[in-house]
Amino acid sequence: MAAQNPLWSGVYPAATTQFSQDGSIDLDATQRVLTALVDDGVDGLILLGTCGENNSLDPDEKLTVLRAGVEAVGGRVPLVAGVSEFTTRRAAAYAKEAEKIGLDALMVLPAMVYVPTSAELGTHFRTVAEATALPIMLYNNPPAYRVSVDFATLDALEAVPNIVAVKESAPDTRRFTDLLNRYGDRYSVMAGLDDVALEGLMLGASGWVSGLTSAFPQESVALVAAFYRGDIEEARKIYRWFMPLLHLDAEHDLVQSIKLAEEIMGRGSERVRLPRLPLAGERRAEVIAMVEEAARTRPTLREAIAA
Repeated sequence: MAAQNPLWSGVYPAATTQFSQDGSIDLDATQRVLTALVDDGVDGLILLGTCGENNSLDPDEKLTVLRAGVEAVGGRVPLVAGVSEFTTRRAAAYAKEAEKIGLDALMVLPAMVYVPTSAELGTHFRTVAEATALPIMLYNNPPAYRVSVDFATLDALEAVPNIVAVKESAPDTRRFTDLLNRYGDRYSVMAGLDDVALEGLMLGASGWVSGLTSAFPQESVALVAAFYRGDIEEARKIYRWFMPLLHLDAEHDLVQSIKLAEEIMGRGSERVRLPRLPLAGERRAEVIAMVEEAARTRPTLREAIAA
């Protein structure tokens, strides 16, 4: 059953994949994480994005996680599968499988490792799009992937009907206005970097793909709900409280930090899969102190999930 919520609107946490002590995927725990987020009012879920440790999973494991997500919360909110592969052929094959499993949409990344030309990048995205009927959001994150989804690429993809959105994670907020000025409503634009999320919404983003929502979903939902109803003072209050944690989303160890925050808040485990290791030493102590301070000073939420 298709989800009733519209695509590309509201808060979409990039959900974590949970692991057992032996490093295998803990499907029950992963499903509990997803169900808890939906119960707390998020509008959609990204499965197997960066926080889902996509590139640390084997191909069959990825499909197993997607099936578990559909089983747990399919039909309640839109489920978007991250497509992060080393080759275009593998990305297209994975997109086909995600559609068969019952995902609602895809978030497609550039091919990993290789830095393409604009023509190569456009061909990668177009080939994946032609392999599926699912709507596609392109993921632009130049600091992380050394690739910019530039205007030449987006111009060349305007005629591809199922490429419909861009997750914008460039730290320069001018990009939101430039995208909307150039393309109007051709592409929905989602804010993709936590510590410029409110700025993105104010500049026209339709929603927020978030990392720290996995630890503090109620506050994330309340922030966006306040913005949508025009209560900028409330949105700003929550955002200022949240900002020390939101900065973690822009760091190289964001996955470890977010999963540690989840564990502290009783929402998951900090276990990650190699090559990542759990935070240690001063960095671990720093993040723990930040999360505990955020928990201690959580704002009183007004109309947290107002329509």
